[in-house]
Amino acid sequence: MKFGVLVALVVSLLATAAQAEPAVIFDMGGKFDKSFNEAAYLGMERWKKEAGKSYLEFEISNEAQREQAMRRMAEKGASPVIGVGFGQTSTMERVAREYPKLQFGIIDSVVSLPNVESVIFRDEEGSFLVGMLAAMASKSSKVGFIGGMDIPLIRKFQCGYEQGARFANPKIDVTSNMTGTTPAAWNDPARGGEIARAQFGKGVDVVFSAAGGTGLGVYQAAKDAGKLAIGVDTNQNHLHPGTMLTSMVKRVDVAVYNLARQTHPGVTTLGLKEGGLDYALDQYNEKLITPEMRRRVDDAKAQIVAGKIKVVDFMVGNRCKP
Repeated sequence: MKFGVLVALVVSLLATAAQAEPAVIFDMGGKFDKSFNEAAYLGMERWKKEAGKSYLEFEISNEAQREQAMRRMAEKGASPVIGVGFGQTSTMERVAREYPKLQFGIIDSVVSLPNVESVIFRDEEGSFLVGMLAAMASKSSKVGFIGGMDIPLIRKFQCGYEQGARFANPKIDVTSNMTGTTPAAWNDPARGGEIARAQFGKGVDVVFSAAGGTGLGVYQAAKDAGKLAIGVDTNQNHLHPGTMLTSMVKRVDVAVYNLARQTHPGVTTLGLKEGGLDYALDQYNEKLITPEMRRRVDDAKAQIVAGKIKVVDFMVGNRCKP
């Protein structure tokens, strides 16, 4: 091949790569769920603003759309193609294998392929912190947990929350419920409110919801009953100032932003140490968290980071005990 032709080919390939747009496929609940999907959306919007480029997107409304959407993105040459949520695992395994020259990224699951970066979180660590705050804020020594779809990932939140609550108060009573067994469980505020009211009726006065858009019903029920609620994924303290004790912030936005910038095939794990999780403290909830509560939870956070407190990961053995 002549040198001039080779240079032209290289320039052409680089131009093609430069033109590739990232794509994001939001999961059930939609990109404005004020929780998990919305965090991903904010990450993509940050990338868009900084890069001055556009991206492709699709919001899943039923299970059958997953593979169709991901194939469409791959056929358009989008790279990376980012799947938001564990529910996209099997689809990405198939599509990424068929398009080895494209890059893919997935949140909350692991796809072991050379062109996929998997980003997972030690959710149990952040849940431990808000569990402590729940137990310390509770006047009845009864706290609640409401999960979305009953899957090991959400049991991971539940397990961490229970550990934190019992660390702060060994005599605490924890009531836990899941919203459902299908993806519809992520977007059912009415059901979330119903479960929350049932827990309040049993004496629970602080409830943590890890249920996506369903949590909006939980937070409203807490406000109506004069109880406390804990948000998840994004900082939701502003939704109902005065009854939102805190939020377990999961930096899905940062994970998606980083994927859009550049993927690094393999597994990336984020926890308290990496700044991937935390509890939210701002002007909306600062009056609800006393200096003593903050001191205790920050001390526990430092001990978790240092490895002195070991938080059990439910997904290791599918149990909440060491």
